[in-house]
Amino acid sequence: MATEKKQSFLGGAAILAAGIVIVKIIGAVFKIPLLNILGETGAADFSNAYNIYATLLTVSTAGLPVALSKMVSEANTLGRHRQALRVFRVSFTVFLTLGVISFILMWWGNDYLAGLLNNPRAAYGIRALAPAVICVGCLSAFRGYAQGCFHMTPTAVSQIIEAMCKLVIGLALALWLLRAGYPDYIAAAGAILGVTIGTIVSLLYMALNYLRHRPSVDAREVCDSSGAIFRRLLSIAIPITLSSSMVSIITLIDTSLVQGQLQNALGLTLDESRSLYGNYSACMTLYNLPSSLMIALTASVIPAVSAALARRDRVHTARVIGSSLRVTALLAFPMGFGLWALAEPIFVLLYSKYDTSLGGQLLATLGIASIFVCLMLITNSILQSYGRVNIPIITMLIGGVVKIALNYNLVAVPSINIHGAPIGTLVCFLITAMLNLFFVTRTVEDKPNYFALFAKPLLASFLMAEGAKLAYRLLRRMIVLSSARLSLLVCVGGAIGFAVVLYVALVLTMRIITRDDLALLPKGEKIARLLKIR
Repeated sequence: MATEKKQSFLGGAAILAAGIVIVKIIGAVFKIPLLNILGETGAADFSNAYNIYATLLTVSTAGLPVALSKMVSEANTLGRHRQALRVFRVSFTVFLTLGVISFILMWWGNDYLAGLLNNPRAAYGIRALAPAVICVGCLSAFRGYAQGCFHMTPTAVSQIIEAMCKLVIGLALALWLLRAGYPDYIAAAGAILGVTIGTIVSLLYMALNYLRHRPSVDAREVCDSSGAIFRRLLSIAIPITLSSSMVSIITLIDTSLVQGQLQNALGLTLDESRSLYGNYSACMTLYNLPSSLMIALTASVIPAVSAALARRDRVHTARVIGSSLRVTALLAFPMGFGLWALAEPIFVLLYSKYDTSLGGQLLATLGIASIFVCLMLITNSILQSYGRVNIPIITMLIGGVVKIALNYNLVAVPSINIHGAPIGTLVCFLITAMLNLFFVTRTVEDKPNYFALFAKPLLASFLMAEGAKLAYRLLRRMIVLSSARLSLLVCVGGAIGFAVVLYVALVLTMRIITRDDLALLPKGEKIARLLKIR
């Protein structure tokens, strides 16, 4: 029975991780064409409104679903199904209350919130997103309850439904509004309305799933009081919420500050600052991809380390931590250096209507920053496995304060202007990741050797990046097709393909990866056998 439960848990975690990766890919497929449709200024309006939504959403729902699923799973394990349902109902009330408060703030305070971001054109998008915060709050309650019952598939399916509605309806509305002659900020609000419709459809699916699988309960079972459940929910949720919301809050402050400095310190008009910020927003979509693809790995680290700690198995704990850091380096380093090496051609290929020279420079800096974001995420997971949940909050706060200070001063320099934003991002996550690595060393019993873990992946990634740049230059000289865009696509695709082959060859030649490392990845054992890695 114990083995079956463990397999069920691991299978559920894999389904959830796979669902999240699919959702992130759909999100990228949605945002890249959308930002091309909206243009530079419309992209800024969309991003500004979405940053408000993401912040309110994180504050209201980040920790509560985790607390709910934990309390429901505990109650179900003890056979207290009526208690589990009461936990869900109390949580649902909390989610709904927070959602209504957020809705009121976004619906009636949209002009005020847009003013705080120094972009009044974002007000329409903020109002279009207001109903979504209520729906997502209720969705989080249903998802937390399903996960507490070890039913991960409904959560994954609902997330994919939400993302697909956003993709299809959001893009269609944005295109229709622009063709009907509406300005770009109205089209941005139309795209955002697709997000709201997606949350409504997803909520209907989760509600029906709950009604179909609601268990019968013993009416005689004695349950904890609603007040006791509420207090325990908050005690679990608040530290997680603080940690999760830190990035969103810092991003929101940064958005306001960067646009404010562009207008106030440099004297740019609203449309000029929107245009510059639109280029930065387009880069952020690509910058977020490496960390999105790390979700499956970070999701597997916490249970693996926690299980080893529970068994007091120091050898296995050290092995899992070492492998997780090395696999992070093996994945994050080449993705980050790849964005740095091919920043301008990738940006030109995906956002040809934007300021491609500016976008390429911004993306190159953000590509290196993405490496440190991935290191921050994996070290957060390791520290949380040891119960040190407050450290990631503190380190992110330190990095965030540095980022805000840098952006405030750098963006105000005419020769730097919008370039200050990615520089601040790079320094922020560099500091956060380094502090996390320091605290990992102070926390774990067997100290990881960072030079041994990171030196070879760093060298292989740098050589790969230089190879990608060389391959791109050679292909540009050799390939001239009737369509300039098709030529660029072939050259970028060829350079990326060459870089992948070169990197795999370097990793195998330098014997960087081990079978233990691959065990942390989906189908890792099969990959190890295929590559004959021991």
